[in-house]
Amino acid sequence: MKRLLLLMLQIWRQQLKLYVAAAVIGGLIGILLLAPSYDYIYAREQSADPLSSITYVFNQVVGAFNGKTAPDNKMLLMFYGEIGAMLGVVFLFLYRIAHKQLQQIDHLKAELDKDLPSIIRQGEGPHLEFKSSLRWDYSEVRTNRSLEAVILKTLAGFLNSHVGGVLLIGVADNGEILGLEKDYQTLKKPNQDGFEQLIMTVVSNGLGADLSPFLHILFHVIDHKEVCRVIVSPASRPVFLEQGGTPRFFTRSGGGTRELNIQEALAYVAGRWKRGK
Repeated sequence: MKRLLLLMLQIWRQQLKLYVAAAVIGGLIGILLLAPSYDYIYAREQSADPLSSITYVFNQVVGAFNGKTAPDNKMLLMFYGEIGAMLGVVFLFLYRIAHKQLQQIDHLKAELDKDLPSIIRQGEGPHLEFKSSLRWDYSEVRTNRSLEAVILKTLAGFLNSHVGGVLLIGVADNGEILGLEKDYQTLKKPNQDGFEQLIMTVVSNGLGADLSPFLHILFHVIDHKEVCRVIVSPASRPVFLEQGGTPRFFTRSGGGTRELNIQEALAYVAGRWKRGK
């Protein structure tokens, strides 16, 4: 556990380095571009300098590096340097948010373009898994909430993978369409809304409430039976499923979900998230 925490700390440090670099670059832009540009505009308004903008800015930059900047101008440089640093951090933050959203949109669009009956006929694979139900135990013919942990393992595996995946609930391992009727009977709100709310509650409690944006839940009718389609995008952080007070790490391997031991998890997390992938 301590080794995992240390690795997470290294990941956060890596992210901090990116923001520090953005602040430095933004500060340099503020000092070398914004401040001289302001001086030039002010000088032209006062008709005090007939030089071209490029020549004026160049002279100001050279003067700053040679230490020939007036005290008032030094304060101005510091001010624009701080403004540039803040803008650099803000732009990086907004870029990363937009980039992740575009990735999720592209992933969602690619999945929605697929024909569901066709991919069911192809069978399970690295990016597709079938589950008969969320909490209805067909073998014991009763409600079995321990089955929710099986769903969480699969979702954790997809969230931790590089490309995500799709979980179909209401489909047997052999591709037979079972539907959601039995699961609906276990709910206080026996419909699609109640089923979706249950999935989100299970994920929030078992994996983390911040992971909800990475799950997209849809319902389809196949052979007159409802099937739940959970499209999972890659998570922005390592996802652990805590069971019995022990965090467990799952990822996709071949056509199934595999638990990694501590050494494997450390190596996987380092490669998957250390550089903000």
